[in-house]
Amino acid sequence: MTSPTPVTHVLFDMDGLLLDTERVYSEVTSEILARYGKTFSWEVKSQMMGAKERDAAEILVSHYAIPLTPEEYLVERNAMHEARFPLCKPLPGVQRFVQHLHRHAVPMCVATSSHRRAFELKSKNNQSLFSLFGDKVTCGDDALIKRGKPAPDIFLAGAHSLGVPLEADHVSCLVFEDAPSGVMAGLAAGCQVIWIPDVNLALDPALVAKCARVLKSMEDFDPVEFGLPAYEDN
Repeated sequence: MTSPTPVTHVLFDMDGLLLDTERVYSEVTSEILARYGKTFSWEVKSQMMGAKERDAAEILVSHYAIPLTPEEYLVERNAMHEARFPLCKPLPGVQRFVQHLHRHAVPMCVATSSHRRAFELKSKNNQSLFSLFGDKVTCGDDALIKRGKPAPDIFLAGAHSLGVPLEADHVSCLVFEDAPSGVMAGLAAGCQVIWIPDVNLALDPALVAKCARVLKSMEDFDPVEFGLPAYEDN
């Protein structure tokens, strides 16, 4: 892993990082695939994580050769998501850390590949968390996002929403991610990256080496290591 340096801006992925939504993605897609005698594997899921919606659908339909177009899969999947996303809750350590950054006026944003409509579903019952970001939320269907992860667009746009010029050095920006493609996107943007992967995910040692930290949970993050204010309740 790389040596951390002080940061001034913090950017968060959402699915599987702030909220326990990856479980819903897995459950819904597994249910759809089961009708065709297929089993959703972590090998395929890891390729889909963090990708733009249409790109992820193409990966799934192509790999499993199911009799659905990517568009048909998305229509069915998204309808099933409607009922489940509002029930998702923040992952351990998230509320405490985001509140801590807000209390100390550290510029921060959400940078998610989710479309704006999906973000609204996921966030509407978690306003104690998402209200802390104000309007600093960049979504995958925003006009500035031409390419999905692992391209850097989503994090460059997120940092820009916080006042960081697109052409600036982004090493003072800290990205939190759970997906390999998101980690690569953060690195491509020139940011330092904290990787908090799912326990089921096979980690690429070469990618681990490029991260500032690889953690099991947000609870394990020490803000002082990156020049951020210490927790008052330690």
